[in-house]
Amino acid sequence: MKKLLIILIVASASTIKAQDFKGLDKSPMDRAYYPASNRETDKAIVITYSRPQLKGRDLADLVPTYKVWRTGANEATEIRLYKSIKLGDTVIKAGTYTMYSYAKDNTSEIIINSATNVWGAYNYDQSKDVARLEVPVMESTEYIEAFSFAFSGQGNNVVLHGGWGNVRVEIPITIL
Repeated sequence: MKKLLIILIVASASTIKAQDFKGLDKSPMDRAYYPASNRETDKAIVITYSRPQLKGRDLADLVPTYKVWRTGANEATEIRLYKSIKLGDTVIKAGTYTMYSYAKDNTSEIIINSATNVWGAYNYDQSKDVARLEVPVMESTEYIEAFSFAFSGQGNNVVLHGGWGNVRVEIPITIL
């Protein structure tokens, strides 16, 4: 009886089909928080974005000038505000938004849009823009392979840093 049970278990195990799982995303999702410390649980801003890699490609081909870009890969970048903020002269109420970019020759417009759950910038709707802020584009000697965000600042004065390749932008934000 014991042998029969073992034979049945082995036979049934060999006929079970394994689940087909997707491979790893080539542009993995990441998050940037403010305050950046993991010890601070009362976050004001959380940005969720996918991190495309350059892999020898030209940044200008991936982020074309004078076109709306999703500010990352895959889904449009999501910015969740747990507190109201001021971006330039515009007050943005706490809530969930998408963030796009519009690259120009030496500047980039940062766009906060009320649409959510958006894939890429294919269905970008300018009528849903909540705020726009033009920031200078800077060059860095440090190279970053994967598109990245990081916060710096203290208290209510925050800077969101964006970087890819040798290109950097700094987005000043005031927490209200």
